[in-house]
Amino acid sequence: MHILFIFLNILMGIVFVVLGVVALLVLLFIFVGICSLFADRNKVYDKESKFFRFLLTYSTAIARVLLRIKLDVRGMDKVPKGRFLLVSNHRSKFDPILTWLVFKKQHIAFISKESNFKVPIFGRIIRKCCFMAIDRENPREALKTINQAIKLIKNDEVSVGVYPEGTRNYEEGLLPFHNAVFKIAVKAKVPIVILTVRGAYDIQKNYPWKRSVVRMDICEVMSADKVSGMKTGEIGDYVRDVMNKSLTEG
Repeated sequence: MHILFIFLNILMGIVFVVLGVVALLVLLFIFVGICSLFADRNKVYDKESKFFRFLLTYSTAIARVLLRIKLDVRGMDKVPKGRFLLVSNHRSKFDPILTWLVFKKQHIAFISKESNFKVPIFGRIIRKCCFMAIDRENPREALKTINQAIKLIKNDEVSVGVYPEGTRNYEEGLLPFHNAVFKIAVKAKVPIVILTVRGAYDIQKNYPWKRSVVRMDICEVMSADKVSGMKTGEIGDYVRDVMNKSLTEG
């Protein structure tokens, strides 16, 4: 009977802890939701909100733990101290989420499709962090987004993240590049950080029964001087070769 009493006490303790954690997560969700109401999801912001960046970073960190994601990051010592253009392959919706977490000190603002800014709560928060929507079907509007990215980098507000493939790739390898995005680095006169991400595509398949390991490799940093002496098509070919080498070497 004494052993049964101890077991029940331990069980009740575990239940109370779990309920406490769930209650805290619900309160956090409500708090973040209320805060998001102070952001306009349709406005293009010229200055990043440090408070909303804090919300974005640490809510993502909590989500990473809950989703059982382990990050294997290699080459962070290569990342420059100043602003830069970050380019990466793109296979999963988790790619940008994990990337802005890994680069939390660099404050990455991604160029993203318009529909992402319509996501409840999340869409408003990323707006306040200077994320930019791009209209891929309208070259004139797309150019406005590129110019906005250049302005943000020159004003030392954020570093900018882009996916040269333009959309998620559901197959192995790389889709054709949209080389116009490299104008951001050329005109802002900043380095290009080349990143590859592997394993994020498996998160939905693995959760909740299996932990996911996401590997992120900072393959190379193209200096601003090197970038300035190349055409965007040449930059695209070079970046593509570096990414392909990283993805195939394992």
